[in-house]
Amino acid sequence: MPMYQRWPRVRILPVSGGDEEARLLERRRIFEGRLVTLDVDRIVEPSGMTVEREVIRHPGAAVMLPVTPDGNVVLVRQYRYAAGETLLEVPAGTIDEGESPDQTARRELVEEVGYFPHRLEKLAEFFPSPGIIEELMHLFLATELERRVGSLDEDEVLEPVELSFAQALALRTGVDVRDAKTIVALSYLRTHPLFA
Repeated sequence: MPMYQRWPRVRILPVSGGDEEARLLERRRIFEGRLVTLDVDRIVEPSGMTVEREVIRHPGAAVMLPVTPDGNVVLVRQYRYAAGETLLEVPAGTIDEGESPDQTARRELVEEVGYFPHRLEKLAEFFPSPGIIEELMHLFLATELERRVGSLDEDEVLEPVELSFAQALALRTGVDVRDAKTIVALSYLRTHPLFA
């Protein structure tokens, strides 16, 4: 049996550099929760093909790479039910209605790890899983941290973890860190001028 099977009904199209968009024909709301909704959209893709796509709607998130004045990187250890395990992650949180990503970053950093960032530098925006979810993550480097009293959401249990710069750099992708937003955030430890 071959390692993979080529499916005749799947077409791989060349990537275009244009600003083409899909045209929505119909939307069916399948689920509406307190954080996400699930829609089934019938669309005409830029290629002209009519398809159905299941899309999870999410308001987006702020992701923070906090670095203390003494150069430690602050992460959180948190059980994630969907993953079925406890993960080491950068602090992050959902953008509340009416909030900007930087407001969310400041609020969530105080709530989760007890630090207020006097300086936020936007590093990137990225989609964690664009095949199924429209969530856009806004990554910030958080520095000039001031200790504050944190207060977790009532359904959150997490443990702040401070690592030296060397310890953070030594974390192994796929072994020590298995969360995509954290992998993206920690990649900046190797490239950002602050750490040069």
